[in-house]
Amino acid sequence: MSSLSPKPAKPLPTDLPIRAFPSAREFEAFLEREHTAAAGIHLKFAKKSSGIASISGAEAVETALCFGWIDGQANPFDDNWWLVRYTPRRAKSIWSQKNANTIERLTEQGRMRPAGIAAVEAAKADGRWYRAYAGPATIAIPDDLATALKANAAASNFLDNMTKADRYAILMRLQVSSPKRREQRIKGLVEQLAVDHTDSVLKPSRKNGVRKAKPKTNPAGRAKASTTDSCANASNATPGQTNLPRRPGLRSRA
Repeated sequence: MSSLSPKPAKPLPTDLPIRAFPSAREFEAFLEREHTAAAGIHLKFAKKSSGIASISGAEAVETALCFGWIDGQANPFDDNWWLVRYTPRRAKSIWSQKNANTIERLTEQGRMRPAGIAAVEAAKADGRWYRAYAGPATIAIPDDLATALKANAAASNFLDNMTKADRYAILMRLQVSSPKRREQRIKGLVEQLAVDHTDSVLKPSRKNGVRKAKPKTNPAGRAKASTTDSCANASNATPGQTNLPRRPGLRSRA
């Protein structure tokens, strides 16, 4: 009887260089030199059990914010390291209240650099700063969604019975760039919550934040749908899974 083969290691990312820094000072020096020229890095964080000197997740986030950079999701690297993607903040990226509060403290401490200040000013200019989202522990149903839910008891009941994590994932989909898109997103979410009490409601489409149910197929495998329905499904056929960003050694980022 042959033994089971070990699970293959996850391929290492190749889109950006992988870097490690023993302390926040070295990461700060790197960003001082490269924050405008580099497209980003995959930053290695040593696990506590490894005993390796390493910058911490909290230190890295604060340092990155000073230079207008932002962290992504944490992924395991090997037995001793985590890997987190760090890149310059995109022009229309949303802000968390936690990071906004951190920025205020960094500003008081005089640590903010021109690039970080520019990112904050841009967010204030287009309103993103004032729409910063709350974390899972404090996020509440916004007034516009609450109004829509009042007119749809089935959707309201389904949302009320979701776990905190699933409800947070739903509410995070309302963080969009324009009032019109937000209105469309709310409409789509409420409709889906009312009619599709399955896990598919947690898998958003790019267009309206919810995954459309797939049409039933005939024995030949062809969809029984009109041309109009087929076009609509084609525009919504790229689902994605929403994962909350995590940093090694810390709670979920908000």
